[in-house]
Amino acid sequence: MLGINQWEMLMFLFIALLLFGKRLPEVARSMGKGVTEFKKGLRGFEEEVSREDSTPAPAAKRPNVESDEQVASAPKFQPPTAPPVETQETAHA
Repeated sequence: MLGINQWEMLMFLFIALLLFGKRLPEVARSMGKGVTEFKKGLRGFEEEVSREDSTPAPAAKRPNVESDEQVASAPKFQPPTAPPVETQETAHA
């Protein structure tokens, strides 16, 4: 267990008892609550990541034509309204 033998663990507990005394159960309880909250946060983060991986990407939002913002777009094709005009280059070919 982390390379700590029994004597080292006993010394650690003895020093903790000397430092915290009667407050040791309270300190252990607050540390346990902290670890629990950390695990809940980690679990929530993992669920959020897995949810993002499983949901498809949202469809691209179409710009609102009536908005005041200018939207960059390609020019639209408009067919010619008049018949083609023959030039000297096309007449000789």
